Amino acid sequence: MISIQVSVYKSPKKAELYLYVLQKEQLENLPDELKVMFGKPEHVIDFEISENKKMPRVNPLEAIKSIQKKGYFIQMPPTEIEKLGHMPPPPERLDNIF
Repeated sequence: MISIQVSVYKSPKKAELYLYVLQKEQLENLPDELKVMFGKPEHVIDFEISENKKMPRVNPLEAIKSIQKKGYFIQMPPTEIEKLGHMPPPPERLDNIF
């Protein structure tokens, strides 16, 4: 089983944009372009990702592979379609709205 310790940071520039990096390396080896695009990172949490641990909106194995290959994983904000998927259904009768 693959598992790694990560630190997660949120971007001040875009809501729900998160950056996962190896906990021991922190933000030292990130590309300069990524640092500019992401903004000044705000630490959120440290935890262990394992391939069989469920994570919201993220495939843990995909995150692990990205961190091992590039040194980071970016979790993008949800799309409009994903946001709409969490909305309650409309009422059965729309004539009672007004």
